[in-house]
Amino acid sequence: MEFAIHNISGKETGKKVKLDKEVFGVEPNEHAIYLDVKQYLANQRQGTSKAKGRAEMSYSTRKIKRQKGTGGARAGSIKSGVFVGGGRIFGPEPRDYGFKLNKKVKRLARKSALSAKVASSSIRVMENIELDAPKTKAYIAMLNGLELADKKTLLITDDVKSNVVLSARNFQKAKVVTADSLNTYDIMNANVLLVCEGAIAKINDTLK
Repeated sequence: MEFAIHNISGKETGKKVKLDKEVFGVEPNEHAIYLDVKQYLANQRQGTSKAKGRAEMSYSTRKIKRQKGTGGARAGSIKSGVFVGGGRIFGPEPRDYGFKLNKKVKRLARKSALSAKVASSSIRVMENIELDAPKTKAYIAMLNGLELADKKTLLITDDVKSNVVLSARNFQKAKVVTADSLNTYDIMNANVLLVCEGAIAKINDTLK
């Protein structure tokens, strides 16, 4: 699979690059993608919801009324959840929503996500992008040149490029990540992937 390389102006440079079929050309496994995205979203949850149970309420422990003869149900404590102001019955407790997922499944999920983008022609290969200073206008100009200003894009770089990150962070539909921090959720959440030429080798090394 050969792809034309674009420059920061969004124009083709005349050079082409081959994408490895073992990473960008596999049969997408939708269940693996689902599991990896589910784990990613679960890990984002704080899990700090908390409600007091009856044992944690600071009310009197005296018996509210006599056991029999009132014509109503017996009641032993004002802390009970059946009374207004009582403890919550089966209330939420702090918990960790994360779950284990095998490395091979996660690797398959990322390869499947990348392959799905290639199959749908939702990927562009870019020259290694360097900016002298953080400039959102420069980043938007690149997207306009690629005719992607109205699309949600994910730029994958070979290493951390602070000026590029700062240029893109004010643009709501743009995100920049490094090849070694790439995850399935970001890939699937973007309409189009912008892959820097130098990032391709790192992606291959990580996923092959």
